[in-house]
Amino acid sequence: MSKLRIAVLFGGASTEYEVSLMSAASVLRNIPEDRYDVIKIGITKEGAWYLYSGPLHLIEQNAWQTNRYLTPAVLSPDRKSPGILHFTGRNSFEHCELLNIDCVFPVLHGKNGEDGTIQGLLEMSGIPYVGCGVQASAVCMDKVVTHTMLDLAGIPGVKWRSAVPADLERLEELEPQWGRELGYPMFVKPANAGSSVGVTKVKQPQELRAALELAFTIDRKAIIEEGVDGIEVETAVLGNDNPQAAAVGEIVPTQEFYSYSAKYSDESTDLYIPARITPEQTEAIREMAVRAYRALGCAGMARVDFFIRRDTGEILLNEPNTIPGFTSISMYPKLWQYAGLPYPELIHRLIQLAFERGKNEIPLSK
Repeated sequence: MSKLRIAVLFGGASTEYEVSLMSAASVLRNIPEDRYDVIKIGITKEGAWYLYSGPLHLIEQNAWQTNRYLTPAVLSPDRKSPGILHFTGRNSFEHCELLNIDCVFPVLHGKNGEDGTIQGLLEMSGIPYVGCGVQASAVCMDKVVTHTMLDLAGIPGVKWRSAVPADLERLEELEPQWGRELGYPMFVKPANAGSSVGVTKVKQPQELRAALELAFTIDRKAIIEEGVDGIEVETAVLGNDNPQAAAVGEIVPTQEFYSYSAKYSDESTDLYIPARITPEQTEAIREMAVRAYRALGCAGMARVDFFIRRDTGEILLNEPNTIPGFTSISMYPKLWQYAGLPYPELIHRLIQLAFERGKNEIPLSK
C-alpha cells in the first residue's frame, strides 16, 4: 500500500516569511514518514514557486534558494489534473511534468498564506488542505472584521477602533476621542498582519501618528486597541464540526509586550503549561475559544489568544490565528502535546481533518 503524498508549502510573499521557514522546518521534522511521502514547495518573498529537494537546515537558515535544489513549479488549478506542475527543462518553463498531490499543508504565515488567498487557489484545484477555508481565513486575518464578528456573537473582547490612511489628516480630531474610549497605553496594529509585525505600544498622544504610519506601511487599514493590564493566555483548538480546545497556556514576556522576537527568537519568554489560573477560568477560556471558532467558521485548527484582566478577572478574547506558529517554541503544538497528542500525531490528525473537511475520501489505492 503506497503512502499519501503531502506537499508542505513554506516561505511566501509576506512580512512573516522568516517565521514560515522556522515553522515549516519543524513540521517537516515531525511529519510521520511511515504514513506520508512529503514534498517541499518553497515560495520566495517575490512569490516564485519552487520544488525544493535540499536539506531542512537550509530552510531554517533562509539559505534554501540554491539552484541545485530548485525546480520551478506551480500549483495546477485544474481539477482534472490536480497537483504540482514542475518544469524540468533547461529553460524555466519547458518540459512540464505533473506531480500528483493528495493533500497540502500550507505552513504560510501572514498575507498570501493565511488570508484566504492560497486557500482559494487550493479550493480551485480540489486538493484537500490543512486548516481553515477561504472565508474563515480571510475573516480571521482581518482584525477589524474579526472583532466585528465576535462583537456580534456576544464574545467579549478588548475595546477597539479602526483607521485608514485618510484618518491621518484628521488625527487631531480623532485622537482625543480614541484617548477617552481606549485610554493609554493603546496598541496600534496593521489590520491584516500577524506575529506582532508592525505593532506599536502607544503610551502618549504624540506617539500615535508614527505608530499609525508604521502600520500603514504594512496594510491600508489599522486597528487601535486598548492596552489591557492582564495575564496573556492561549489555547489550541482542533477539529471541524466538533472542535475541541486543548489546555490553556500562559505567556509571560520579558519584553514590554509579546513582540515578533519574543514569539520566535527570544527563548527567555516564560511559558507556563498549564496556565497559572483557576480551573473555572481555564474552562471558561476553553469554552469561549470553541464558541469563537464556530462563530468565525473555522476548521482544522486555530490558536485563540486571550487576556484576563488583573483587577477584575474578566476574560477577553484578543485574537484567533488560523495558521499558528509551529516552531520549536510555539504554543500550539506544545499545548496539544501537554494534552497527550504528540507533535507527529497532531500533524497526522490535521491531515485527516483536511480530508474530512473537503469531503474527499482517501484514495482506496492508498
